[in-house]
Amino acid sequence: QARLVESGGGSVQVGGSLRLSCTASVDIDVSYCMGWFRQTPGKEREWVATVNLRGRATNYIDSVRGRFTISQDDRQLTLQMNNLKSEDTAMYYCAAGGGSSRPVMVRGCRYGLWGQGIQVTVSS
Repeated sequence: QARLVESGGGSVQVGGSLRLSCTASVDIDVSYCMGWFRQTPGKEREWVATVNLRGRATNYIDSVRGRFTISQDDRQLTLQMNNLKSEDTAMYYCAAGGGSSRPVMVRGCRYGLWGQGIQVTVSS
């Protein structure tokens, strides 16, 4: 069964950097996307960044563009987060196409496979 496992979260001060990684247990079909989402208590899950596995195009929510970089190599997805702000504090989730969860569609990409999430805390 396909799984996504996140790593690399933690606590950092405002202006600092963190690097999140997500490792897939199986090859993700190149027709899919992989992406990162985040969620804070009481709010809906928010899309953060996407990489299209076929064309390698990337896309970001406006609030992180220029600070975050998404990349993918083989079964690993990475989110490099620089110049972190307190509002970046959230549980971060890795996602990919496929999977058996109810699909979520964002920016033309379908997500049905999710990691368990990892906490990122940015403090001043």
